[in-house]
Amino acid sequence: MNLARKTRVLAEAWWAKHHVHLAEEPAGERSGVVGPMAAERSPLNLVAVGDSMVAGCGVDDQKDGLIPDIARGIADTLNRQVQWRTYGKLGATMRRVRYRLLPEVDDTPDLLIVCAGSNDIMAQRSVSEWKADLAAVLDEALPLTDNIVVFSSGQLYNSPSLGPALREFLEGRIDAQTRASREICAERGVFFLDMTHENVRADTDEFYASDHFHPGAFGYRYMADRTVELLDDYLKRFR
Repeated sequence: MNLARKTRVLAEAWWAKHHVHLAEEPAGERSGVVGPMAAERSPLNLVAVGDSMVAGCGVDDQKDGLIPDIARGIADTLNRQVQWRTYGKLGATMRRVRYRLLPEVDDTPDLLIVCAGSNDIMAQRSVSEWKADLAAVLDEALPLTDNIVVFSSGQLYNSPSLGPALREFLEGRIDAQTRASREICAERGVFFLDMTHENVRADTDEFYASDHFHPGAFGYRYMADRTVELLDDYLKRFR
């Protein structure tokens, strides 16, 4: 990176730090049950740990967040009731997931979603640090369940709240992190969902919340629908 580009990236990062006001974690219950009740089958136990995407930042109520939307999609796909629960925190890095959020999971999920990475990018954590943290999370999660889905970082490079030079810089960092995540997950036989390179950003102003950073209710539904589509083969194990 030449000096002029580096200066522009740093200037845009400074501006974002002082002017982008992120949506707070919404009110509402962080657990629920969706889908049709079946007397012969117990609900699928879905648990998610991670950052603001898991915490539902960008909507007014937890029930309109990404994980409840995914739970509804899974319930429709499997024709099975899904019991969902989230442990998410605005600003959480993968290290926080390891030491603060994952230890809160005190049962055996049928499916565990791990969703973090954007804050590690913003904190300029190195790829080697990221690999160590993700590997540790998975090594501690695998005794809880054999069914883990790791989400890639969010698409920071598409955020309208960030400047163009910063978005371009972040895209390169996210690409490197995504490659590292895919490697770590493959080594452990964990399903990696690369949402970084999926066309989940609808061409509509409705996608983003008022902070122009997190998805809003429409954006989360849009992402959840695509997530369930990508998980179609994986979900067959729960039929």
